[in-house]
Amino acid sequence: MGKRDNRNVRREKVFSLNGDSKDVEWQYFRSGGPGGQNQNKRSSGARVVHHPSNARGESREERSQLQNRKIAWRRMVESPKFRAWLAIEVSSRPTPEELVDSDMKPENIKVEVFENGEWVEKTFGIRRSTAHYKCASRFDH
Repeated sequence: MGKRDNRNVRREKVFSLNGDSKDVEWQYFRSGGPGGQNQNKRSSGARVVHHPSNARGESREERSQLQNRKIAWRRMVESPKFRAWLAIEVSSRPTPEELVDSDMKPENIKVEVFENGEWVEKTFGIRRSTAHYKCASRFDH
């Protein structure tokens, strides 16, 4: 089978959170228990805390800290506290359409026009003039 063509698939990033965020705190500890010297001498256990939701994830099962980090992250994002926080956070954000509508208000649109031998910035919506402005590039003199 060939590669799947995803060019026509609509993708929206609703929310983004990564492990380096200021809202996330990582803690490492010695796992203890069975697993030999590696778990007793190295900090292979991992705990992640997401402060806004107070959600936590922890793992100490694996010998590798990286594997324990992945498991702890998954447990944190699958926790009921995080899911409840995420539902509220996503629902309170404006939709992409609302963001475009607010940004495209006439008072937010600025245009530069070539007037009297110099480029002048014009803002639409604040003062509308009856003068006709020709759209010109900076290279048309």
